[in-house]
Amino acid sequence: MSELTTLMEVGGPIAACGGGAAYLRARHPAAYWSTVGLPVSVARILGSYGSVMDSCGLTVQPSRLRVLATRATTRREIRPVPPRRGLMRPTSTGLWLRLRLAPGQEPEDVAAAAERLRHAWGVHSVYVQDVKPGVVELRLVGFDVLSRVRMPRKAGGGFLRIPVALREDATASVRDYRAIPHQLTLGATLSGKSMYLRHLITGLARQPVALVGIDCKRGVELAPFASRLSALATDPEQASELLPALVDLMESRYDLIKARQGIAPSTPDEEITSDVWGLPESERPVPVVLFVDEVAELFLVTTRKDEERRDEMVTQLIRLAQLGRAAGIYLEVCGQRFGAELGKGATMLRSQLSGRVCHRVNDEASAKMALGDIAPEAVGAACAIAPERPGLAVAGDTSGGWTRVRTPYLSLADASAVCQEHAHLVPDVPALTPFRPVVPAEPVERPASLVKPRPVAD
Repeated sequence: MSELTTLMEVGGPIAACGGGAAYLRARHPAAYWSTVGLPVSVARILGSYGSVMDSCGLTVQPSRLRVLATRATTRREIRPVPPRRGLMRPTSTGLWLRLRLAPGQEPEDVAAAAERLRHAWGVHSVYVQDVKPGVVELRLVGFDVLSRVRMPRKAGGGFLRIPVALREDATASVRDYRAIPHQLTLGATLSGKSMYLRHLITGLARQPVALVGIDCKRGVELAPFASRLSALATDPEQASELLPALVDLMESRYDLIKARQGIAPSTPDEEITSDVWGLPESERPVPVVLFVDEVAELFLVTTRKDEERRDEMVTQLIRLAQLGRAAGIYLEVCGQRFGAELGKGATMLRSQLSGRVCHRVNDEASAKMALGDIAPEAVGAACAIAPERPGLAVAGDTSGGWTRVRTPYLSLADASAVCQEHAHLVPDVPALTPFRPVVPAEPVERPASLVKPRPVAD
């Protein structure tokens, strides 16, 4: 009986702790990482750092001076030298560690061993970032951060910088319009493309920016944000009138820039500009972001007259993509497919969209349209997105880099409420006034009466 009591006293708490840890790991991975995973990973790194680096081929032979000093002072065995380890910085999702590379090593050597480091230290993933010559940073992620998206507190937003999704290395994916002026976003139905668009619109709605929408699906996607839009076209006919107005606006801004360039020779060089951002703040026009939802609707035609209108709209879109950045006009093009089969000008327009985001698609050809010309190895990652993970996408740019991202959930009602709250920020752009959407007035609720009605006696 005493042995059973002792077993219950010792085994009971151990079983409870094990069950609690298993529950945390399954239901609350962030809490499990902070309480169990982080201490265990730190102990593994400290205890096996030298042997793991040696087995991963990240060590070099010591210098002759070090060999002589070691033999003169001690009788220890001469071992290969691993990269010098810096201080470890724990985070709520993982661990950051800086390494000073040994002579003869390069960051690609560490990146090639990232998968082996992940298994050796028992973490979810390992990412390598080049900090400066001779120094790299290892970002160890303790769990799958894309299963339940929680944006970091410091997301790095700012003017025309919108934190829109979470990257797989637990950092925020920021849509920077100054760095990447135009972007193409592809995705099948229910892939999360609309959620990505909502985050962009709500982020820009809080800033002094003119938002313009072209939604040829009768406005079902962009009409809920009409209170914050400066212009909205809901069919190809309205789009054929709105796009020339945007081109005229762009040309007027170029005239403003040229007028600024034609100044006196005594003007300092820093005041001479080639885009609107070099203009004085008092003269600088507000940026314009054009959202085109379901771009294929602009290309589809049924008659010869529609074909002529299509060619004009495509030409205007191409002009905006080529010249709009300097005038402060940016494009955000969305669709399910966007390839050469849409018609003349589709490939040329796509080549101007340097940013690419590909959600789940219906076929490999659609993924190649989005990512094949900038990061061919990312096509397979885009095709492997499961339907059970809406919002998961592969983001890349013309630099060749790519990463998996996922947008947090944002309901249509919440996004519309943000636009209504910031409706006073709609800038005054006379060229877009004729296309300003009509926002219906909210119904006025009758106040509840405090007088109790009394029945009339017969």
